[in-house]
Amino acid sequence: MRYQESVEESVTFVKQIMPLMAKHSAPMNPISFAVWYEYISGVNPRLKTAMDLALTEKTVLDGDTMEALYRRFIVVLNEDVMAQLPLELQRLMANASQSVAITEQEVEHYSHSLQQFSEKLSSEAAPTGSDSENAPGSFSGRIYNMFNTPQATSDSTVAQMLQETQQLKQSTSSLVERLLENCKEIEALRAEVMRVRQDSLEDSLTGLANRRGFDEALASLLSESSAGAFNCCLVMADIDHFKKINDTYGHLFGDKVIQAVAELLKRNVSDEDVPARYGGEEFAVLLPKISPEGARALAEAVRVAVASCRIRREDSNEQIGNFTISLGVARYIRGESSTDFLNRADKALYTSKSQGRNRVTVYGHNP
Repeated sequence: MRYQESVEESVTFVKQIMPLMAKHSAPMNPISFAVWYEYISGVNPRLKTAMDLALTEKTVLDGDTMEALYRRFIVVLNEDVMAQLPLELQRLMANASQSVAITEQEVEHYSHSLQQFSEKLSSEAAPTGSDSENAPGSFSGRIYNMFNTPQATSDSTVAQMLQETQQLKQSTSSLVERLLENCKEIEALRAEVMRVRQDSLEDSLTGLANRRGFDEALASLLSESSAGAFNCCLVMADIDHFKKINDTYGHLFGDKVIQAVAELLKRNVSDEDVPARYGGEEFAVLLPKISPEGARALAEAVRVAVASCRIRREDSNEQIGNFTISLGVARYIRGESSTDFLNRADKALYTSKSQGRNRVTVYGHNP
């Protein structure tokens, strides 16, 4: 059970939530309420971290922001299952479509056979014409028709069967068309699920992996570490004095600084590496198949690139520079947890910060 609060606790939360909802620009709808409730109640730590960051940075909490928070942190779906479900539905629909197509062919064959049978009955039942006494206008012909009313009934029945068979054929064709349309809709749904999954793993501001995407990549990489030789390093980075940048130049400019650092990370990593925006102004880079020396060289290249970067202000066209970044590097120790791996890289980053910033520290190495 997700919510285990008592009625009294829930009432207390609601009393805190309503003023907060009124204070911000998001509409007072169930989505906004759910975000605020999980934030105030503390039931969702990941959401609380994101909200704390948004409030600290004075992010505008409008409807789009609240919906994004709701989708990312509350609507938790198993994407693998969601991605597989449309595939299974598509397979079932394709099988059904194939079965109906076979049925359509059988109906076509049956209709053709029935038509031939009807023509044969009509041919055999009609007067031959060789005996003038059986001609339709003759007395004997009228007697013939009178005594052959069962055949006339048979012809009528066959005609009705032909008509109903034709209707069945048309209905079957319509069913096939609807099934094919449903298959297209299911494929579109599958593509949308995959797009949502991709969005949930990507940081919208920078295009890098987000925290969740990075955590998944790290877990996947470490699960492979038991097979054969394994060499992996992690770089944690943090923009120096970022709060001062925001306070001096505004949050929009702060976003441009984050985007610039992200772009410099992309330029310095390989396709196998995983650069991520880990949170706020903090970045992480997962580096498979690299030595600590190689990771240090990459981190140093990023540090130098950031220090030489200049960014134009939109309001004045002024070129602003002198940004710096601190970085910490750690090498993976076989068998350690991802938490321990991250903690050691964080400690190296903290060392860079505490020793003056704008530097690279490798965990366990003297600076």
